[in-house]
This record gives sequence, C-alpha cells and structure tokens, in this order.
Amino acid sequence: MPSIDLTIDRLGIHGEGVARHHGLTIFVEGALPQERVRAKVVENKKTFARAKLLENLLPSPDRIQPACSYFGECGGCQLMHLTYSKQLEAKQTRVKDALQRIGKIEAEVSPCIPSNEPFSYRNKIQLSVDADHRLGLYARTTHDLVPISKCAIHCPLGEKVLTTLQKLSLPTALKHVLIKTAVKTGQVLVILVTKTPEHPTVFAKELLEKVKEIKGVVQNVNPSNETILGTEFHTLAGQGWIEEELSGLMFKVSPASFFQVNPSQAEALYAKVGEFAELRGTETVLDAYSGVGTLSLILANSAKAVIGIESNDAAVNDAKENAEKNQICNAHFLSGRAEEKIAELEEIDVAILNPPRIGCERSLLEAIAEKKPQKILYVSCDPATLARDLNILIQKGYRLTAVQPFDMFPQTMHVETVALLTFLP
Repeated sequence: MPSIDLTIDRLGIHGEGVARHHGLTIFVEGALPQERVRAKVVENKKTFARAKLLENLLPSPDRIQPACSYFGECGGCQLMHLTYSKQLEAKQTRVKDALQRIGKIEAEVSPCIPSNEPFSYRNKIQLSVDADHRLGLYARTTHDLVPISKCAIHCPLGEKVLTTLQKLSLPTALKHVLIKTAVKTGQVLVILVTKTPEHPTVFAKELLEKVKEIKGVVQNVNPSNETILGTEFHTLAGQGWIEEELSGLMFKVSPASFFQVNPSQAEALYAKVGEFAELRGTETVLDAYSGVGTLSLILANSAKAVIGIESNDAAVNDAKENAEKNQICNAHFLSGRAEEKIAELEEIDVAILNPPRIGCERSLLEAIAEKKPQKILYVSCDPATLARDLNILIQKGYRLTAVQPFDMFPQTMHVETVALLTFLP
C-alpha cells in the first residue's frame, strides 16, 4: 500500500496517535493529536490498521524534544515527546473515555494530579541481559533488547548502581537484574536473576563493596522464560531486604514484594484515599488487596480497626512485620482470597480495593456489596478494568461521587485513579 496522509485526532491507550481513513481506525506510533502526518500501513486488520510514521507534515505545538536518547527504541516511555501538561490532560481523558465507553458511566473526572518529579522518579528498574552480556530494556511489544547506559525516569541512587554494574564483568548465567531503591532511607537492594543455581557470590560481594548504599544482593533462580522472577531466593551478600519510609511509617521491601514505584506520588495518592474515607476513629476498614500492608497501616491511625486480606503469604508476613515495626496494634492481616475471607467478617464500614491491572473478580465485588460498607475506595492502575468494576458496583446500589486520576508514571500512558463510591440505602 502506498503512503497516506492522515490527521491525528487523539492518543490511543498505548500512547500512539489515532486517525480515521475511509472509516478505518489507524494507529500511528509516535504521532500526536493535531498533527498532519504521512504514514505507511504495516498491519491491516478488519477493524483497524497500524501505520509507520514516515514524515510529520504539520507538527503539534505540544511536541517537544524527548529528554532521553533511547526514546522511540526502548519501550519504557510513550509520551516523552509531549509536553507534561498535555500528558496530564491525556490521562484525564483516558479515564473519562473508559468510564463512558466501557462502564457506560457519565461522571466528572478531576484533572490528573501531577507528579512532583516528571523524571528520575522510579525507585525500581528491571534490566535484561543479552548474549553479549549487555544490560538493557526491551523494545516496545518485543523481547528485543535495547542496551542502555542510563534511564531518564530512574532515581539517581538507582542510576549510580546501574553505572557500577555496567563497569563489571557480569556472571554468565545472569538473565535479569532488578535494582530496588529506598529513596528516603538511601538503601538499595539488587536482585540477580540467573538461569542456573550456581551462586555468583564473588560478583555479589564485589558489587556490595563498590556501592556503600547497597544493603543486600540477592539471587533469584529462574530457568523459565515465562516470568522474570522464580520462587527460589538466596541472599548472596549483605541482607535480603531494605527499608523505606512512606507517610511517616517504615516498611520492609523484600525482593519479590510490591512497592509503589513513585513513592512521593504514592504518598499523595494515599492521602487522597484518607481524605475520601473521612475516618473518625470508629470505623472498621477492609483492605481487600493489602500486599505488605502499606495502605492498611497508613489508615490504621484514623480507624478503629483495619483488616487486610492478601493471597500472597510472604506479603502477609511482611505486613505483620511492618505493623509490629510501626507499633500499630489495630491492623490485622489475613492470608487468602478476599472474596472467601470477607464472609468471615462481621461488619465493614469502609472498603479499600487496590487490585492488580486485571481488576477485581466479580465474586469479590458481589461479596463486598453484600456487606454494604458505607464507602468503597477503588484504587486502580487500569482505567478499563476500573470502569468495568465500577459499573458492577453501581448496579449493586452504589453512587460514584468522585474520580481522581494521579500521574504515578510520568512519560508513559499509565495512569492511577482513586474512585469514591457511597452506598445509597
């Protein structure tokens, strides 16, 4: 097919430009709204096509020079060529569109709250190793490695560790390297993922000696290519965890535990959850995806009791340890599936839902609705599953009263959202 000229109308959910051509939706990676572009179709389906950007005939006034030389190759960022104010608008629009199209919900969506740091905010980076023992990140939608020397959205201390790693001779069995940084406490944990069980102890000790902020180097053995991490961990040097401060509390960060990648913005998001919850010290709060207890423990000081439910046993153990570390006695953590454990609870005044990207099981939403908590706070990292789940809760008698997006991941199309629902008796 010859090249075609297109006018870009909007951004797609992955940050690509979207245009219409003879009734067909065409996605053009790298194009921005208001632009007139020349493109060549490279994939043609029944209902849409994908095209390669050949020439920008009329650039958008909001287009800027990306701050990273790897932008367009590495798949980590999608919006670095767009002004930050327009990134925020795009994320607000994405949430509103999902509510309308998927949830059939007309609701006011507040402007997206910006991150304090549009760059250098990530406290974690996940690097892969190629056949030439170079560290890098995957190209978009592929497993083709793009070797990198730095990352514009990675925190400075983590970058110091990355620079050191690139000067060393990497173990031959190394597949991936994860760098986890506790920004406020200045501690780093390095996880070496190997395909064989031999312990790269000498390398781990050398790394620990070269960067004083590294508190531990842990090996993860994973012969499979289906997931990054396996289940087998060995501490090679130092300790097997680090500690981070969040909202005035201390939390243990283990190799496999989830912790928000943008800690300062996480504090703002959790503060908004507390504001929406309006706890007065008399409520029983359910945290249905409690993880290592971060949100549970932050809310505990304002509630009568918080009950966290988590299916990952290791995370439950970390949550209990975090409660003890912070001398919080009114937070209790249960191991199991939330939809099953909820039946054991007598009364819930406020429910917190903070599920993974796939959203909540319908059975969980129905189990919570049966308990009729006065408020439900839904924290979502995916507007599509948020819209789907909100529709179910609205059908169960809840009213959507506030929707607040947060830019947890600047330079990308990802958006975090807090939604408040109140029960209509």
